[in-house]
Amino acid sequence: MREPITFGTDGWRGVIAEDFTFDNVRRAAHAFARYLQETGRAERGVVVGYDHRFHSENFATAVAEVMAAHGIHVYLTAGPMPTPVISHTILDVGAGGGVNITASHNPPTDNGFKIRADYGGAVASEELPNVEKHIPPAGESPPRLALEEAVERGLVEYVDPTATYTERVIRLVDLDALRSFRVKLVADPMWGVGSNWFPRLIGGDAVEIVQIHAERNPIFPEMIRPEPIPPNVDVLRERVPSLGADVGIATDGDADRVGIVAETGRFVNQLEVFSLLAYYLLEVRGWRGPIVKTLSASSMLEKLGARYGVPVHETGVGFKYVAPKMLETDAIIGGEESGGYAFRGHLPERDGILAGLMFLDLMYRTGKRPTELLETLFGLVGPHYYERWDVRYPAERREEIRANVANARPSQIAGFSVERIDTTDGWKFHLGDDGGWLLIRFSGTEPLIRVYTETTREEKVEALLRAGLAIAGVER
Repeated sequence: MREPITFGTDGWRGVIAEDFTFDNVRRAAHAFARYLQETGRAERGVVVGYDHRFHSENFATAVAEVMAAHGIHVYLTAGPMPTPVISHTILDVGAGGGVNITASHNPPTDNGFKIRADYGGAVASEELPNVEKHIPPAGESPPRLALEEAVERGLVEYVDPTATYTERVIRLVDLDALRSFRVKLVADPMWGVGSNWFPRLIGGDAVEIVQIHAERNPIFPEMIRPEPIPPNVDVLRERVPSLGADVGIATDGDADRVGIVAETGRFVNQLEVFSLLAYYLLEVRGWRGPIVKTLSASSMLEKLGARYGVPVHETGVGFKYVAPKMLETDAIIGGEESGGYAFRGHLPERDGILAGLMFLDLMYRTGKRPTELLETLFGLVGPHYYERWDVRYPAERREEIRANVANARPSQIAGFSVERIDTTDGWKFHLGDDGGWLLIRFSGTEPLIRVYTETTREEKVEALLRAGLAIAGVER
């Protein structure tokens, strides 16, 4: 039997019943339990939560039983919870770490085992081998204590973090003011655990909230996967204008990412949302401090940083780079191209619920709807156009294609001069003449190449992307 468990920065994910089995979940739980004991964090307990995916609550029970068998106190969420709420709970109860059963925005076939450190964020990459070394051999059964007995012995405690998470959010957004906002919102939790959070936090007064895809349905109808980008938000894009709504807000399966749809049905892409949230904090809220962005995020942020006199730090792709840099620099916001954003004074982790509330607060404080906010943003930094293509290639060509990109030294791309090449994470070609940038990155887990571009020349978007594929020697 093969051993499929490998911990990435966001834990381990697998196909349900193929890789992601109860036996393997217990093996993963044993490994994290031993890691907590080895690092002296076990005595503080562990938070265990789960999402709306198939069997998630039962996988979470399996984790709790293994933790209890190791003598570790388990704070088991009393129901399915968003990832940011589970991360907050780690801080609230002072736990040594956390386990979240979720595959986030993956397809419905998958589930996942996401581990979190005692600061609520991802376990540092350099620590992951210290977790993996404790994974038992395939076929070996870790010790477990039946849930009923563990509860009776006080080793498992049910917790409902709704109230304490709400208190944390109130410190950053005036929910009473938002409740007075006469706005019509279509909320799309994408069949995930973001369901009912906007009605719970700001509903009941002037705000009119229509929810779609709000029930638990682990096959995620009307979308490929619960990821808040097109085409998965196409139903939301249709509903917003058809219902006469002012805005649509989607959260992904575990509610740590957000997607915004304007009143016209236009998808406000992730780079635009990041830039608008930075504008909100700098201009509307008057905050000052650094911005942390991945190299695949918008160059509009550098322009905002220059305008407001704040530094902008660029990192590799992923919150394993963003979160440490935010903590190091006391940044006001950190984010990535995937639609995940974190904020000073909250968690060193993505929070789609808080990001959605802040976007609503931006609308409330400015009196502008999304298309008007984009006009304001473009008035400050100029229009920017972004797109990403993901292209599969034959696995046996990986080294050849990678060499094509690594050895490329073009002086021009799609008619723009190449000013410099950044190889921090992939290959980012910085272009002159307002050409913006072109980024080429490879997936670490599958034969997939990602080509991104952001430019001030709308008519050049496709040409830039095709030029990126030509550099790699692949076709779409």
